[in-house]
Amino acid sequence: MRILLVEDDARLAASVGRALEAAGFVHDWVEDGERAWFLGDTEHYAAVILDLGLPRLDGLSVLRRWRGAGQRFPVLILTARGEWSERVEGIDAGADDYLPKPFRMEELLARVRALVRRAAGQPSPVIECGGVRLDTCRMTVTRDGVPVHLSPQEYRLACYLMQHAGRVVSQGELTEQLYAQDFERDSNAIEVLVGRVRRKLGSEWIQTRRGFGYLVEPDAD
Repeated sequence: MRILLVEDDARLAASVGRALEAAGFVHDWVEDGERAWFLGDTEHYAAVILDLGLPRLDGLSVLRRWRGAGQRFPVLILTARGEWSERVEGIDAGADDYLPKPFRMEELLARVRALVRRAAGQPSPVIECGGVRLDTCRMTVTRDGVPVHLSPQEYRLACYLMQHAGRVVSQGELTEQLYAQDFERDSNAIEVLVGRVRRKLGSEWIQTRRGFGYLVEPDAD
């Protein structure tokens, strides 16, 4: 899943970026509000981590513009401003969560995972589809109770399809969510990735809808 990280402190951004990658996310990083506004309005993100004290355009103004334009991705405000009134202002502007600096990286990741799960309609950290069980906290996958090793990219694909089980996901959407903006994307990268996951989780587990995309069926209630 692709995260937009908006933070003007380069050292902090690098630290958060490494933690996001280790937790199974890909991310785009920008340092100013105007660039953040543009990317949030033109790209598709699973969630946004947004600092308030930004150059060129402050974080609250960016958030208000996104919400005014109808952007619904979850936003976690990350800022050194700790006054309760500013927290209220951020929530009222459309933020979904608020984490003041300094913070523990483990808490940041837990909050991001929770936002992504809720946005996908998956309140539990454990997802099960067709005999496959995926734990988004431990980043583990089993098939019929047997552990399966997936590469980071294979894990991201399986996780995204399972979080959107029952919906056909286009190749373009998968490309946007699995690769950072500056990554050179091969035209057949998703097809190759799907083939690798099928070999590990079952040839019929990911279904192809010709001309539309890929589908994982949810477990029956």
